[in-house]
This record gives sequence, structure tokens and C-alpha cells, in this order.
Amino acid sequence: MLTTSRRGFILLTGSALAMPNLAFSQSASRPEITIAVQKLATSNTLDPLTEQSNVGVRIMNSYLESLIATNLLGKLEPIPCLATRWKRIDDKTVELELRKGVKFHNGDEMTADDVVFTFGSARMMGDTTPAGWDKTMMVDQNNIVRRSKELPAQVPAIARRLWPSLVKVEARDKYTVRFVNATPDVTLEGRIMAFGSQIISRRAFEEAPSWLDFARKPIGTGPYKVAKFTPDVELVLVSHDEYWGGLPPLRQIRFAQVPEAAQRVNGVRAGQYDMACDLTPDQFASVTSDPSLEVVGGIINNIRVTTFNKFDPTLKDARVRQAMLHAIDRQMIVDQLWMGKTIVPKGDQFEWYGDMYLSNWSAPQYDPKKARQLLKDAGYKGDPIPYRLLNDYYTLQVNNAQVMVEMWKQVGLNVEIEMKENWSQIWDPAGKRGIHDWSSGGGFPDPVATQPNQWGPQGQQVQAGEYKNDDVNTLCGVLQTSTDRAARKKAFQRMLEILEREDPAYGVINQNATFTAKKKSAKWQVSPSFAMDFAPGNWG
Repeated sequence: MLTTSRRGFILLTGSALAMPNLAFSQSASRPEITIAVQKLATSNTLDPLTEQSNVGVRIMNSYLESLIATNLLGKLEPIPCLATRWKRIDDKTVELELRKGVKFHNGDEMTADDVVFTFGSARMMGDTTPAGWDKTMMVDQNNIVRRSKELPAQVPAIARRLWPSLVKVEARDKYTVRFVNATPDVTLEGRIMAFGSQIISRRAFEEAPSWLDFARKPIGTGPYKVAKFTPDVELVLVSHDEYWGGLPPLRQIRFAQVPEAAQRVNGVRAGQYDMACDLTPDQFASVTSDPSLEVVGGIINNIRVTTFNKFDPTLKDARVRQAMLHAIDRQMIVDQLWMGKTIVPKGDQFEWYGDMYLSNWSAPQYDPKKARQLLKDAGYKGDPIPYRLLNDYYTLQVNNAQVMVEMWKQVGLNVEIEMKENWSQIWDPAGKRGIHDWSSGGGFPDPVATQPNQWGPQGQQVQAGEYKNDDVNTLCGVLQTSTDRAARKKAFQRMLEILEREDPAYGVINQNATFTAKKKSAKWQVSPSFAMDFAPGNWG
């Protein structure tokens, strides 16, 4: 049972959490800020079940919250949020006590009914009945199914990926809920805190004219509420003055989409923006030449990778993919492009995993000679390999791609960059897909949040038709259902051997890092995550 405070400055008692600082609330000094970002949302919605992106992570916690939260001002450990405590009933069941007095943005109190509805099939699955789901989650006294919205296909796909074995969420009373799984799962608490498990207002969802109307103005419990969202232009959030954690420190936050990095930097120098995100290390000097500005940020729990379409005729032979991995000098990329501001990770994993972390693992060794031999053994004849690329959605993305293409050229690989305008074009099955950029992060501290989510039987890359490996699928089952930690760790190591060496699904490049320019006068703590935290206590 966990009873840690959400933030060190918030008292544990429910009454203290519900009361804002009266002196502060009477003050008119709360600022309004504007933040320049490279991209607002890849799906043009604000729903975590469609906006599964790095840019979505940045904004989502300001207006939506989970029962269990990630400590953004600590080490990303789980902490109480909309649930004050939780306990294991058995290997398949977790019970949580809800925080009393929490208000949604529409003024309603959050209760167990909203939690059950959030995870019910009308919200996540539409009118379909996935295998294993309890029908009581679909039909209740208010006919949820009949009144549900027509959901886009990615919503149930993401929901099933996040909750592959959930049977039901049941209300024990007004402030107590139970999550019941079909199989043992040591990561249930992690799934509850994961991106996509945020709680929404049942009444607001049911009263919205359509799913899209709700997805562009979701009603949650976060410290800020959505006032205006214009896709590809701006997102305006305003203070939720009835926030359970106290009065938010800002009256308004405006995220402005500014695709060009130089324009973001110039804007913060000119005072047009209070913050500018997604900076590259070579821009630091331009920012800090102004004594009133600084750059904050660093390495985060996210890894840049290149993913392979295993079924591309040129990449079908695993030796070609292996050669591509051995042709990359990752340390040079870190030293030259990132100016040493990040690191080469030990494969697609994080120390955050605790005892599941494989400290003896490593990324494929840079070995051009071995790469050439692999290509010779595979009979590679110089066939072109398309590289679908966005224009710096990821920091240094284009520069990084150009460097890797040159490295591949040095060993005899013919990789051709194809610039794309959006993710729909990246995922378009038409033509040769070859390879594309990606990043890998986890919603909770366990490998289940990473590899199975992407390359397991219900993983995103598998659903996109880019990868499949039966042994990986079997290992995913062990990782997801075993309660034997030694067996789980062994399965994870074997999974990395397949995914990163024997039958490569991807190749790690570098650990991601985020850097933000801001005024020195703004006392704001950056998170080791893409998320930006503006909750009470993190501005001054």
C-alpha cells in the first residue's frame, strides 16, 4: 500500500489538498505565459488514446490525470494522484481508494462511476466486445453502449495494447474501485499510471456531440483546462481554480506551434515567448548570450531508434538489417551532433526498470568491416532502401538521418531519404516502406511498457505490418503474465537478443534529451521526461 504525497509541498490530508493558499488565490499576480513548441499534436486531438506521441506527453498532464501519477519532479516513480492509496488483492486484482472532493473541469465531483466509465468499452472500445471483457463494463443502468460515440480505429487498438487482459473495473463504493485482470500481471499498477489511462468525466463525454468534439476539448481533473485548441496553431489552457492540489500558479498557458527552431529561439530572445522548446545544443550559446535567459533540460527516459520494415524485400534477410546496425557510429553522433549532451544507451531499456535493467547489455558494436561481410553474405546488390523522414519532428532528426545515410553508404548500403509531411505518410503502406525514425519510451518502469507495446503480438509496429516474430510473441507472454522476476528478466534478455541482434526490429541511436530556453526569473523545474509540469509548487 502506497501513501506517499503527490508532491513534497502538498500535505497528505484530504482537507489540506482541497484548500488553496488563500493569500495567493486573492493575488492578481499569477502570470500568463506563451511556450513555443515544434509541434502541438500529431493527431490534431488532445485525447491520449489517439495522441500517443512525445508532443502529446508534453501537454497532457496539465489537463488530464491518472489514478496513480508519475513524479515529474523526482525520478518518475509512481505516486498517489486521483487515488490516495492502493493495494493488491491478488496477482490479478488491484484495489484503489479514490481521492474525495476532486472536481472535474465542468464542476462535477470525480467518483468511481467516472473511473469505471473511463475504462469501460463504450469509452475505449466503442460498441465492440473484445474477448475477455466483462459485459457489465458495456451495459449499465444508463445504456452506455447505446449512447457511446463512434471511435476512430486507433482508439480500441491503443486500448487493447495498453490493457490486453483487463476483465473489468468495478466500483466497490463511491470512492473505491477494483481493476480485475484475466491473467496475473505484476505491472497492473504501472498500466494504471500509463499514458492513456487518464480519467475523464463520464457526463462530459456522454454529452459531447461526437468523439471528436470531446477529443479536442477533453474534460479532466488537471490543474488547467482546455480553453481553445486550434490544430497546428495553438493550445490555450486556463487555470482550473478548483484544482484539488491547490490554486495553479499560472492564469493561462499558451502553447504556440512554431516549426522552425531558429524562430523559436529568436522569439524567446525578443520576449515574444516565455519559453522555447526542442532546442539543439548548437543553439545554446545564442540563448545564453542574453544574460536574462538560460537553457534547462537534459537526458530523458526516451530512446531514439530506427525501425525496420522486416517485410520489405530488401530487408527481409536479417543480415542486411544487422549490417545497418553495425555501420552506425553512435558515439560519433552523440559527440558531434549532440555535443556530448546525451549518451548511447545500453539497448532499448532504462535504468528506471530497476532490477529488470540489463546492465551487461549494449548496443550493436560499430564495425564497418563486419557490416560489409554481412552484406556480402546476404547477397545484397545495392537495392535502394527508402528512409521515410519527417522534418525535425525529433530534435536533430534530419541532420542525424543525413549522417547515418553517409555511414551506410560507406559500407555499401544504398539508403535514400524520402521526406514526408506527417505521420500518416510515414505509415502509408503504399510503396516500399524500408525504414523510418521512431522513439521508444515507457509509460511505467518495466519492459512491458516498451517492447511488447511496440513489437509484441498487439504492438504498434506489428499492427502496422512491419514486424512479426513468434518467439518474441511467446516471450511477451512470459513478460506480461509471469510473477517470477527471474523468469521475467531472462525472457526480457532473450527478447532483446532477438529484437536487437538476431532478427532486428530496430536499432537504437541515442538516448533522447530535451532542452528548453526560458527566463532566469521563472523558477520552474524541468522534468526528466517530455512532460512539462506547471502544477502548484513548480513556478515562482
